[in-house]
Amino acid sequence: MALRLIFMGTPDFSVATLKALAQAGHEIVAVYTQPPRPGGRRGLDLQKSPVHQAAESLGIPVLTPVNFKEAEERQRFRDFQADVAVVVAYGLLLPVDVLEGTRLGAYNGHASLLPRWRGAAPIQRAIMAGDTKTGMMVMKMDKGLDTGPVAITREVDIGPDMTAGELHDELMTVGAAAIVEAMAKLEKGDLPLVTQPEEGVLYAAKIDKGETRIDFGLRAAEVHNHVRGLSPFPGAWFEAELNGKLERIKVLASQLAEGEGEPGTVLDANLTIACGSGAIRLLRVQKAGGKPLDTADFQRGTPLAVGERIG
Repeated sequence: MALRLIFMGTPDFSVATLKALAQAGHEIVAVYTQPPRPGGRRGLDLQKSPVHQAAESLGIPVLTPVNFKEAEERQRFRDFQADVAVVVAYGLLLPVDVLEGTRLGAYNGHASLLPRWRGAAPIQRAIMAGDTKTGMMVMKMDKGLDTGPVAITREVDIGPDMTAGELHDELMTVGAAAIVEAMAKLEKGDLPLVTQPEEGVLYAAKIDKGETRIDFGLRAAEVHNHVRGLSPFPGAWFEAELNGKLERIKVLASQLAEGEGEPGTVLDANLTIACGSGAIRLLRVQKAGGKPLDTADFQRGTPLAVGERIG
């Protein structure tokens, strides 16, 4: 017998889980997602979230409250009389009476190995810290920030050159399967919960624009992790003079390389850049307003000269 559930999510990352739950035969009585935001070429059009669009394509009612401060909004949630709420990257804090507003509570799919990387940006922070392993966890939500007991854990290796975008896509698929498994066990009354350990807590703060500039004074491994942890969005960047004009250039892919020199110095025509110790090679870059280019194509257009300093 299928569960009667409410799904709560917003970005692309959440869509796979929504579709997997629908395919598993659960009765999704409502989808909650962030309200439409300004978008389009000029930022004038209101754009529905990826989850909003997916829910409409599945014929599921969509609700977009700004928050749950109003008692009426919380009551509307309870009135669905759902068995369970499933939350994946929703983006709103949920009050206790929403978390407890279904028969079996609320379960969250979180992209880290809790208690490491609680919070908003676990995928990016794991890579930026040089972690070699992460995963998806299904936990029962409580009033804390990602502090609830864990039901299912699925580990995923982080390759040495894996970007946040690549890890996002892998965890998205793994997470969808884990949630479906959790709901099947919950339906049978066989979903054990394990309290998170008190040691090893780290918080994955939201990425701030002020931390996206590349510091070539760091060790090469740290610079490489910074680049791949912010690729493809928002993108780590440096400034360089091109055709007499200082321009911002994003780095979308890099690798560790041999070489030494003053940090930020271009060591060869393949865009090997000296760091505080060691060097990295820039593999894919993007000028402001331009399209992503492999290094060879970029160097054919507006080359950075050997010996030039960037930063």
